[in-house]
Amino acid sequence: MKKDTKIAIVLIVLAILIVVLPPFVLKGAEFGGSDDAGSQKIEEIAGDYEPWFTPVFETALNGEIPGEIESLLFCVQTAIGVGIIAFLMGRMVERKKWSREEETEQKAGQSA
Repeated sequence: MKKDTKIAIVLIVLAILIVVLPPFVLKGAEFGGSDDAGSQKIEEIAGDYEPWFTPVFETALNGEIPGEIESLLFCVQTAIGVGIIAFLMGRMVERKKWSREEETEQKAGQSA
């Protein structure tokens, strides 16, 4: 088995373990979001704090965004980010192929 294949398998297994293990290892733990933790900490430090900004969607809808829509927007944001990263990685792979092809063409031109 190639070294790259072994590394890929190890990384996939690690990723699966990172996703699967926490609920079993940390039974009863509270998996809250950073927004909630930040709000609670601000309340502890400065109880009279008033937010100076309201989210754009909440202002437009005259209320809080439903959880399903919030999850949808988060998924769309994630998909856009993954698309950009995949495009850039593909671009790097193609650039490497192009440089190899140019090198072989130059070597072939020099030997002729």
